[in-house]
Amino acid sequence: MRVSALLCALLLVSSASVADIRPTPAPPVIGATSYLLIDAETGYELASLKPDTPVPPASITKLMTSYVVFKSIDSGQIGLDDQVTISEKAWRMPGSRMFIEVGTRVSVKDLLFGVIVSSGNDASVALAEYVAGSESVFAQMMNQYAAQLGMTSSNFMNATGLPDDNHYMTARDIVILARAIISEFPEYYEWYSTTEFEWNDIRQPNRNRLLYRDDSVDGLKTGHTEAAGYCLVSSAKRDGMRIISVVVGTSSDNARINGSQALLNYGFRFFETRLLFKAGEVITNSRIWKSAQETSNLGVSEDLYVTLPRGAYDELESVQNIPAQLTAPVAQGQPLGELVISLGDEQLVSAPLRALEDNPEGSFWQRSVDSIKLMLE
Repeated sequence: MRVSALLCALLLVSSASVADIRPTPAPPVIGATSYLLIDAETGYELASLKPDTPVPPASITKLMTSYVVFKSIDSGQIGLDDQVTISEKAWRMPGSRMFIEVGTRVSVKDLLFGVIVSSGNDASVALAEYVAGSESVFAQMMNQYAAQLGMTSSNFMNATGLPDDNHYMTARDIVILARAIISEFPEYYEWYSTTEFEWNDIRQPNRNRLLYRDDSVDGLKTGHTEAAGYCLVSSAKRDGMRIISVVVGTSSDNARINGSQALLNYGFRFFETRLLFKAGEVITNSRIWKSAQETSNLGVSEDLYVTLPRGAYDELESVQNIPAQLTAPVAQGQPLGELVISLGDEQLVSAPLRALEDNPEGSFWQRSVDSIKLMLE
């Protein structure tokens, strides 16, 4: 085992103890039945209340509706300019609507804006029918994609979020879905910051009033039914740090807006996310026995970030777990050890240390000399 107190001058362990770090206060009380606040880059949980309790998600469901449509576009199954003929079922949908007319043809892109901005149940069903032939088959696709994303506590029965006893999500699953939309479809995620959309001469504002109040907020979705209460998934970015908040089951629109704002402010005020190492950056090197080059440089294959309380960066500790004997050949990308970053007793992140280049077997002479050295150790 190798212990490093200084990695590329990035991780400095000061003489102060972890106990000297400024304490982080408890998160605000916001009157929700469930909530979850995370850093979008690392997934680090900043605050939570019953995040694994299944709840009726109302129109938060439409995040999954959009995700399935995005996937269908990405695969080439459908296109943004495709014209969708509006069925009578879509036209008759109750609740929030885009106000499309039966028998008319509307583009996939306009319908997506009707879902994302206007929260239209009619637009959601029209897209579901176009992608899958029927809303029930589309719901199967929603569940299949949820399983792929690791949303283990969700089940979808429709594309709208209208009440159904077997239709539910958890705050944690909603966060998983929001992160997927942001990371997989940045070109479509921009649409979630649209403040209004006009269709059929009816101009509708985005119900996410945080978009008007806080310039750092750029998504994602509101929801409301009697069973679900007032819900909001919000995402904000300040100084390069993105936070996602899911608030479920508040008593009013003001409660969900104020509660979400309080959580976002809490996350940005008391936590920070730092880039520790870039992908391919040399972090350390290790002796490789019987190799053409005596040592191999080691690093991480993806940018390594860490989320931690503000003011605690200098207290980070790093440990490199690398076997004492590594033998050639070594292939580029091969994991040769592990890097662990901790704060006090809490492990914040770990990542494989990988070879940054090939290191083939050495000559017969090099292999023979190293074999003798290993025997004498």
